[in-house]
Amino acid sequence: MEEMNTSEIPLTQKIELYLKQYSEQYGNTVFITQDIALEQVAEEQAIETESMASKKQATQQSTTHIFTPPEYTSVDMFQDRPSWIDATELTVLQKEICTCTKCDLGNTRKNFVFGVGNPNAEIVIIGEAPGADEDEQGEPFVGRAGQLLTKILEAIGLTREEVFICNILKCRPPNNRTPFPSETELCEPYLYKQLDLIQPKFILAVGLTAANTLLKQTNKMGEIRGKFMNYYGARMIVTYHPAALLRNPNWKVHTWEDVKMLRAAYDEYLNKGILPEV
Repeated sequence: MEEMNTSEIPLTQKIELYLKQYSEQYGNTVFITQDIALEQVAEEQAIETESMASKKQATQQSTTHIFTPPEYTSVDMFQDRPSWIDATELTVLQKEICTCTKCDLGNTRKNFVFGVGNPNAEIVIIGEAPGADEDEQGEPFVGRAGQLLTKILEAIGLTREEVFICNILKCRPPNNRTPFPSETELCEPYLYKQLDLIQPKFILAVGLTAANTLLKQTNKMGEIRGKFMNYYGARMIVTYHPAALLRNPNWKVHTWEDVKMLRAAYDEYLNKGILPEV
């Protein structure tokens, strides 16, 4: 490399001249001036800021619209588009579907049991179907099992008014029998619409019948409880039905473990906006 007479030029210019000549002789070499460096840093910071803003927006969107239900707007059982599908509030939905008689349960019920609680709840509790007390009063989980559910919620710092409580079926099957698949098929779209309006972050499925119906699988309780599962974007955890706990008090310890896990995950969501990985 030829020597340069650089005795009377500034140091920064000396470096630039040296690097330029080095590049011409040996090929491309990365070198930048202070101004160029500052411009590049500013550009990189702008890109990073834009990226962080996009991620924040995506996070906000994901946390405000969690539940994405399966298609229920064109189910085969309806020849025409039903008006309840366009309901924008739970109160409107309730008025639209409370006279439903699409299955025989609509003719044997005393009351249509829609559900109760916070219309913007972040936790929704789902059972399989109303019982005798629920049919009588038109509200889910109000009998002995319902009173136990209320105590379970209180034990983890929640009230019935903070969550939303409902069942897959809105009408009581005679003698509290297990719902027929045909009854579930007709009624489940109402549940999807409820969840679509509420947009819960967490779902507590109580009872194996409810869990298997929601998951469309045949499971044993020991296989699915004690962990979170994805339910159309929401995080679902399964535990024993309160009625089963009344019959088998030794199972209460397992339900206590399940609801504590739910509470811990809910607290993390409240503090950090993070849902459990599944």
